[in-house]
Amino acid sequence: MLRAAGGVGIGLLAAPALAACGTSSATPMRSGRAQIKFWTHDPDYIKTFQTAVKDDSLMRGSRFDFGLDVTSSAPADILTRLIAQAVADGNTPDLVGLNVDQFPRVMHASIAQNLFVDLTETVRPFGDDLSKLDPYTVDGVPYGLESGAAITVLYYRQDLFEKYRVPEKVDTWEEFLEHGERLNTDHKVSVGMISTGDNGAIVNGFLQFLLQRGGGLFNAEGDLTLDSPEALDVLEFMTRGARSGALLALPDPYGSACAAALKSGRLAATAMPDWYKAAGLQTNVPEQKGRWRIRTLPRFAGGGHIASTMGGTGFAVLKNKSNSVAALELLRRVYLSREGQILRYRVGGYLPTLKPLYKDPELIASKDEYLGGQRTFDVFGPAAADLPVFHQAADMQTLTDVLGGPILDALKGRTTPSAALRDGLKAYRQQVKR
Repeated sequence: MLRAAGGVGIGLLAAPALAACGTSSATPMRSGRAQIKFWTHDPDYIKTFQTAVKDDSLMRGSRFDFGLDVTSSAPADILTRLIAQAVADGNTPDLVGLNVDQFPRVMHASIAQNLFVDLTETVRPFGDDLSKLDPYTVDGVPYGLESGAAITVLYYRQDLFEKYRVPEKVDTWEEFLEHGERLNTDHKVSVGMISTGDNGAIVNGFLQFLLQRGGGLFNAEGDLTLDSPEALDVLEFMTRGARSGALLALPDPYGSACAAALKSGRLAATAMPDWYKAAGLQTNVPEQKGRWRIRTLPRFAGGGHIASTMGGTGFAVLKNKSNSVAALELLRRVYLSREGQILRYRVGGYLPTLKPLYKDPELIASKDEYLGGQRTFDVFGPAAADLPVFHQAADMQTLTDVLGGPILDALKGRTTPSAALRDGLKAYRQQVKR
């Protein structure tokens, strides 16, 4: 459950300067050696792109000879520095990875429009086959390409499910919670987790279930959609799970308490994106290799999807730079070709964002040894076909800041789910009026 970082202020302060000048214009290079200034927060992206530029088959026919000048920093720091440098007409990257929870900072006051290349024509040939453009879209214009589908599935300990007589094919979350309540009462074992830490983690956990239920925080126009039956249904579900112990409340889903719960078997299942296998399971419990499996999410009885999504990083190209054309070609080859998407999966574990690849024989045949040799695309394929759409808005961080506390109060039993949502909505509307 990703933490939402701060740092909105500099984006708002810089907006007038960016609107006035944007980035300086330079004559674009059309061929030859292209040393791309590459900024990211994650070493796996560095490894992926470094592997890609050396892959002769992937680069075949390019007019450019690519190299990378890498800068690595924390997600919030990358965007803060980028905006500051753009205002000062300074040292900006050619290609930058923007964590999904940071992108709303550039949705204010035409910042994205002044900084980044419009990708409309780049993605047009793919139509609906390309997923997860929406989180990086402003006023209908896409500015970033998602690095991986970040599909949320249910991870579960197959050995513990067998031991405690939990069916692997439970249809609904409501039925699944009944098993979790029984396990917690009889064995002090939970079948999921929820965050009770910082606002970002709390709201992201709520949003993950809300998207699956068919709801959302904002629509495509940026209008708030939190006041919905789906939101109330989800928070009631989370509250029931927390109070019964079916869902384990953790201050940090990646910290020592979670690691201890995994090691002891206290946590027998959890709904998390595909990247959690590496970030959460293999990191904390490598000795449990072969015991974990995945399946699509149980449905909510009220409707929705069999999958959800959480997290992600979109890569954007800076406009009006000498390397803008080259950086766009590199991004297109690595992110919008079959070969590039399979390379990303093999090197960094990033699930395809091109939907037809979930039927690709090479990927379908692949097996995951940590997951007991399971053919994971038998699960990810149906999940990708039913992945909910996630929209963001410029005031996403404001909503996160004011909604986390009321959700936590509901999870702790200090208020009701309906009152928590009402309080969050009221606080948000007061904030955005200022």
